[in-house]
Amino acid sequence: MAATSQHPSSAFAGATWAALLAGTLTYFVGLWNAGMQLNEKGYYFTILMYGLFSAVSLQKSVRDRLEGLTVSSLYFGLCWTSTLLALLLLLVGLWNASITLSEKGFFGMSFALSLFAAVVLQKTVRDSAGAAPAN
Repeated sequence: MAATSQHPSSAFAGATWAALLAGTLTYFVGLWNAGMQLNEKGYYFTILMYGLFSAVSLQKSVRDRLEGLTVSSLYFGLCWTSTLLALLLLLVGLWNASITLSEKGFFGMSFALSLFAAVVLQKTVRDSAGAAPAN
């Protein structure tokens, strides 16, 4: 049973792109200006990239299952595990980081905004593609 989808408005799509750019750019600016060692900056960069990929993959697998497409239980479990692991790695990293509490909050919030926006953007792109007339 396929779910019906509506074509998202241009304003919604633009707001979604803006949220993703705001989250990732502020995260990167924070990393650039942070007084961390280069290996620490690499850790936080990798966590963001891993989190974005895993969140989009989880959203896609959830949506595929809702639309009746086959998604193996193994892949579905790996998507959930990866997303939760990215969050856990960020939390552990921030807990142990020698940065101010406000910087920790900054990284946590920009990370959360980025992941949320990536999930919504993936849904928006998929809804736009599904609503487009077939050629």
